[in-house]
Amino acid sequence: MRTATIDRNTLETQISVTVNLDGTGNKNFETGLPFLEHMLHQVARHGLIDLTIIAKGDLDIDAHHTVEDIGITMGQAVKEAIGDKAGIRRYGHAYVPLDEALSRVVIDFSGRPGLEYNVNFERPRVGDFDVELFREFFQGFANHAQVTLHIDNLKGKNAHHQIETVFKAFGRAMRMAVELDPRMKGATPSTKGSL
Repeated sequence: MRTATIDRNTLETQISVTVNLDGTGNKNFETGLPFLEHMLHQVARHGLIDLTIIAKGDLDIDAHHTVEDIGITMGQAVKEAIGDKAGIRRYGHAYVPLDEALSRVVIDFSGRPGLEYNVNFERPRVGDFDVELFREFFQGFANHAQVTLHIDNLKGKNAHHQIETVFKAFGRAMRMAVELDPRMKGATPSTKGSL
């Protein structure tokens, strides 16, 4: 089982993330951010990743530190769980629609962190959640999982639909990338011999 638990404690947040890359989509979230939890549920379900996230943060100030630090800690947990990357597919991609919205996510477990994020929301908030914070989540994840991550919302008029397609596509792309490829026979998926 490719699993990991990472704890991150700062003066702003206390985060614990457990991942099982070979899971069934089980989830347990206690973050104080219901809309973020709804999106993380999409990752677990569509990525078939068991995901537990317990977070306490300075939500009385705003959600920025908590959202970013969840992304950082989740990235660290995925990086640890995947190990040396031997035998994985490495690359993953997905297109996901939801009514009028359509998003594409492409991920490479390259060891080179980078984020290209092209999501222009139709409104700045969903309920009381600031949608700008999703970029912070994905930046934290990409930096600490050490992945190259391209996120493009191709169409959309409803901000909820836009971001839900992004998170579903992220889960499906990650599922594809971390999947063990029997044809690789445990080899590292790189001509360099390491990632």
